[in-house]
Amino acid sequence: MQPTRTSRTAEIMALLRALETARPAGARLFDDPLAAGFLSPGLRRLVRWASVPVLRALLPRYLDWRLPGARSSGIARTRLIDDWAAGHVAAGARQIVLLGAGFDSRAWRLPAFAALPVFEVDHPATAAEKRRRLAGAGADAARIVSVTIDFDREKLPDALSRAGFDRSRRTLVIWEGVTNYLTAEAVAAVIGWAGSLAAGSGLIFTYVDEAVLREPRRFAGAARILREVSGTGEPWTFGFDPARLPRHLSERGLRLLEDLGADEYRARYFGAAAARMRGYAFYRAANARVGGDA
Repeated sequence: MQPTRTSRTAEIMALLRALETARPAGARLFDDPLAAGFLSPGLRRLVRWASVPVLRALLPRYLDWRLPGARSSGIARTRLIDDWAAGHVAAGARQIVLLGAGFDSRAWRLPAFAALPVFEVDHPATAAEKRRRLAGAGADAARIVSVTIDFDREKLPDALSRAGFDRSRRTLVIWEGVTNYLTAEAVAAVIGWAGSLAAGSGLIFTYVDEAVLREPRRFAGAARILREVSGTGEPWTFGFDPARLPRHLSERGLRLLEDLGADEYRARYFGAAAARMRGYAFYRAANARVGGDA
């Protein structure tokens, strides 16, 4: 895991959440009061400008031009994962693991997580930067168990065990915005670990349709997105074939509950307005459970 990449993508997602939070209360999909505190001073200015009605309309248009579909996809996906996570807690999850947590704020903002231990796993440099920015935002960093790991030297189960993780308890694992930067072997290893957790545990993760890596022109805006991520030294390296995902999970102890592309989860949360949103259709979110229906 590269700390520079993780920090950059984490800040982009925090920016999208902060801009959504700046919208009127009745119009936004979620409220994240910590998001702006994770941003650099320049990006915080953008969020302040978003409170001006004219700029509130112009800023999303610029972001949609620069990274087609990334903003609307990221916002809808955040709400989707929030809802899936609440469902897993209602079904019995008693501890949370956030892999590649970055500047995720669910431990503080989701009522479903309020009484549960939350383990955030990340590279030491990113975790330290998050603690610094949490302090600046006035948030209690003790709310989470920070699990720092160098994947070249330590295995995930060992790092979690050292931090007090109880693998016998039903667990929800959230793995957002990471798989597309890894190898197939690394992704399979994490999914295999998640599938070995207590029956009824859940895994929520994102991935890109592997076709976008081979034929980006099949997807609106994809060629531009791939140029952008490669140009910053953060190329995407891995994707799944959605048709093969159920079997891949099943072979590792997981049952797929739902698998949605950006067009589908935008339609769920933006309604008719989603028909005008283009780009990022290749970016998907999957929700799975360990074992059967329990």
